[in-house]
Amino acid sequence: MDAIKKLPLLPEGGQILIDKPSGMTSFGVVARIRRVLKNHFGRKVKVGHTGTLDPFATGLMVLVYGKETKNAMSLTKLDKVYEAEIMLGKSSSTGDPEGEIVAYKIKNPPAQTEVEQVLASFIGKITQTPPIFSAIKIGGQRAYNLARKGEKVEIPSREVEIFSLELLEYNFPNIKIRTHVSSGTYIRSLAEDIGANLNTKAYCQQLRRLEIADFKIEDSLKLEDFGILD
Repeated sequence: MDAIKKLPLLPEGGQILIDKPSGMTSFGVVARIRRVLKNHFGRKVKVGHTGTLDPFATGLMVLVYGKETKNAMSLTKLDKVYEAEIMLGKSSSTGDPEGEIVAYKIKNPPAQTEVEQVLASFIGKITQTPPIFSAIKIGGQRAYNLARKGEKVEIPSREVEIFSLELLEYNFPNIKIRTHVSSGTYIRSLAEDIGANLNTKAYCQQLRRLEIADFKIEDSLKLEDFGILD
């Protein structure tokens, strides 16, 4: 519980930066921190997040509590920076490792120069279709709930902006990137679109959020810092 001593937790509300572990939902993180704050203040405390991370993903979450929860929506509109690993030659029903994976043969693996050219082509404003397994609401219901029921889900495309897209490493079939994107950008969709532009299938194998505007991952705390082990 050393993290409690480090944080200037204010009774009226504030922000907590968390490094979310893989395998946990964003709502799971919120529930655990809510319990911590309840024990600390001796009463129930309202806690919210400012943008979900998929269960497989790790990295920065900005949690708000108390009166600060009223500012949650404005914080969701901030730019974000991610590092991601993209697997070429395979597709996933969910766009990530948790879906049904299908492999495809690639006769001629793309050269690094081709990969760099494709990445460069995405910089700027682009039109993107979010994944069907997403938290977007369709007719009042979350898209992922409809998809899990086997219902047909049609999600309208949207304009997003890719401010930068850097190739960190390329060892076929793996591409590691770092990207700075506008709010509302889905890295899973970006991974699939990169694969399509390289004439193959692809999915996002790993994803880590490093920044949300001026909030940095290095300033965050891990759940175990709060004594949370599961």
